[in-house]
Amino acid sequence: MDIDKLFKVPKLPGGSNKRRMPEAPTPEMLKRMKLDTRASDDIAPSSTSLSTNGSRKASVQDEDDTVMQADFAPGGDADYFAEEDEEGRFFGGGLTSEQKDILNIFDSAGGEEAREDELSITGVRRLLLRFQRAADKNQDQRSKYSDDPTKFIDSEADLDLAIKALLPLAQAPVVAFPELVRSGAISRLVGLLSHENADIVIDVVELVHELTDEEVGNENEEEEESEGSREEALKMLIEGLLENSIMELLVDNLSRLNEAEESDRQGVFHILGIFENLLGFNADLAAQLVQKTCIMTWLLARIQIKTHDENRGYAAELLSILLQDNRLNRLDMGKKDGVEIALKVLSQFRRRDPVDADETEFMENVFDTLCSALAEHEVKKLFLDSEGVDLMVLMMKDKMQARSRSIKVLDYAMSGSSGTSSCETFVEALGLKYLFSTFMGKYLWDIASDHIACQQQKLKGHAVPASEDTSHTLGIVSSLFTNLPSDSPARIRLLAKFVENSYEKVDKLLEIRDAAQSRLNAVNREIENEEKALIAEGDSVGPEEQDLYYLRRLDGGLFTLQTVDYILAWIAMEDDGIRNHIQSMLNRRNKSLKDIVKILEIYRDNVDENDTQLNSADGGPSQREILQNLIAFLDAC
Repeated sequence: MDIDKLFKVPKLPGGSNKRRMPEAPTPEMLKRMKLDTRASDDIAPSSTSLSTNGSRKASVQDEDDTVMQADFAPGGDADYFAEEDEEGRFFGGGLTSEQKDILNIFDSAGGEEAREDELSITGVRRLLLRFQRAADKNQDQRSKYSDDPTKFIDSEADLDLAIKALLPLAQAPVVAFPELVRSGAISRLVGLLSHENADIVIDVVELVHELTDEEVGNENEEEEESEGSREEALKMLIEGLLENSIMELLVDNLSRLNEAEESDRQGVFHILGIFENLLGFNADLAAQLVQKTCIMTWLLARIQIKTHDENRGYAAELLSILLQDNRLNRLDMGKKDGVEIALKVLSQFRRRDPVDADETEFMENVFDTLCSALAEHEVKKLFLDSEGVDLMVLMMKDKMQARSRSIKVLDYAMSGSSGTSSCETFVEALGLKYLFSTFMGKYLWDIASDHIACQQQKLKGHAVPASEDTSHTLGIVSSLFTNLPSDSPARIRLLAKFVENSYEKVDKLLEIRDAAQSRLNAVNREIENEEKALIAEGDSVGPEEQDLYYLRRLDGGLFTLQTVDYILAWIAMEDDGIRNHIQSMLNRRNKSLKDIVKILEIYRDNVDENDTQLNSADGGPSQREILQNLIAFLDAC
């Protein structure tokens, strides 16, 4: 076997006059190439020169007088072939020639001392003055020579450099941001978002993204008292941006930029990043962003593109952020067929899992968007009309990664009195079969499973931990008992599930109850110790502390306990056999129905008044009335 032939590099297509190394050069050929190289060095002593067609060639001569020629370097690194380690390997510094020239100019101007000078008030004013002059000059020449780009190309390059020179201002927000607003440079900067040259627009976008980063200037802030000044400076900057309609201009540029180009794609990414920065600073801007721009339409269109990339994932993330705790935005999504679009996007994950962690995150963000929107009863109707319940049931059946997310969506869709129609559709679509299969599955972890292990499963891209599946499954069952009419075929089928196989599902409920009770007992002991410590210090436990303690108890197992006992109360009231079985199993644990009553009383006393009023307005009994009736029945047993 000829080893040389195995590793022979195939010939490139013809058309180039460049000298190539023969397959097996003879000593005479190497000697002649050496002489040719020396002759060329006499003409052009520089190791790097421009060829006739404008391309760069770098030649390196080793100790054996072997000459190698290269037409490129990874990442366009100018020193890739000029820097080498002790073993002769080439790495370079990772910078292009243009980047190295910028650094050289910076170093010649004073290096770190120059940077410190730029971050002073004098340096900031100098940079802003240079920027405004460059902007004025470019605008003037563009208006004078609009038909001859060669006349204003130089001013455009100067403007590009002037904008990039403002990037260091992000490291001195306390000094730079007020000056940006006071000098009017912020208005001029935002105005450039309408510039005819997309490259200038992208420069401005990158600058604003850097300036509005929530971590801006953190590395230079060492004293805690300066943190307040930094926040105030950032607030001043953001208010200045908003006064100049930056959100509207940024959204206009989303449709203007062509994501087929790398620079434009990065520009879109930074625009979405600016929106995230603004919302992170002030969540109330979400309504303003959606109501005053067409961002919702763009985001819904962007997540529909089947080719997945970072911008598609970012669009889904921003969409989920915009719908958090914002009714107007949720309704706006519904009006723009957002529910139908979200279901269409999610349907692709019915029979396949996401290919990587990024696509998994994208899928989860779309699911979260749908869950947020389903908090509104108007959206629940749209979800039902778009056959969303049927799609979620099919996802439960197919057992892909989307299965856990579909259970969560159904929990949101079927909750409250407005979820009655969805509950009936769920039973008709054979959802009970797949729901209780998930509930009883041996792969499920109980509610008290180790949270560290849960997070490890999620980081590995596996399905959402079964503890969350169990929580949402209990929520669905709870909604079914609340919303399904008495003596209806759907309710009878639901109740029959708890009777079959010798009450195995009742036993499962009691197991979950025990685990939740154990967690709650541990939390109660912690709270008792904290209350004793407060009393010992002379402080009293006020209403605010009690509310915080209640929230801790909910997270520590009380919420699960309330849901389980709510279900147990319903099935005990509607079937004598189930009630006798529950009493028997509780007796083995030295408990009784009175223990369930105590939990339901806590549930009743803390039920949300808004939910109660909403249910009453729909004509049905409120949640508090239902709980009171269940408590009365169990007390009489």
